[in-house]
Amino acid sequence: MKNIENGEFQVVEETIIWQDRKHHLWFPLSFTKYMVGDGRLYINTGFLSSREDECLLYRITDISLKRSLAQRLFGTGTIELMSKDQTTPVIFLENIRRPVQIKRMLSNLIEKERMEKKVVGRDMYGAAAHVDGESEAEDREEG
Repeated sequence: MKNIENGEFQVVEETIIWQDRKHHLWFPLSFTKYMVGDGRLYINTGFLSSREDECLLYRITDISLKRSLAQRLFGTGTIELMSKDQTTPVIFLENIRRPVQIKRMLSNLIEKERMEKKVVGRDMYGAAAHVDGESEAEDREEG
């Protein structure tokens, strides 16, 4: 194995599960790209200056699908993701192809990531300390 020196990097193989672009009508004529892989959702926007946002899948708390009449006619839709990520609490995957299938796939991947990382619902909402504190208070009152 080669030693990595300062300023060098080694490419680790990524597993890309899904990728798409924001569509206009049914054409993917946009500089907004979406990608899911390695337990993360990546959103790359911009042409002259670009920005890449990343959200860990297990931090996504809610998924909803919105489709206007025009989106249904052209086979696209917008998926809205609510997350516990501070930089991007609401993520929109706008005008993507096959939105119903993508929503189901994301939901399954999110659950898989949570199970692998052993993250339960109350850990996500920060309620673990609150619930434990209540049970201790109740124990003191009874005792």
